[in-house]
Amino acid sequence: MENQLHALEIKLDQLIAISGGLRAENLKLRQELAQAQSSNRQLGDKMDAAKERLEKLLLNLPDQAA
Repeated sequence: MENQLHALEIKLDQLIAISGGLRAENLKLRQELAQAQSSNRQLGDKMDAAKERLEKLLLNLPDQAA
């Protein structure tokens, strides 16, 4: 009976360690995701600005009627 309790204690300690590692990894992944989403928004804003500039340039080009 004591051997079984000791084995259970070891397994519980392992489970607690694994759980702590997963929590840390989850936090890291959440932070990385937030950074990636922020970067994605910034790149989208830059693309929108570039698109607007290109559209203005196209409007100012002379017609090529031949």
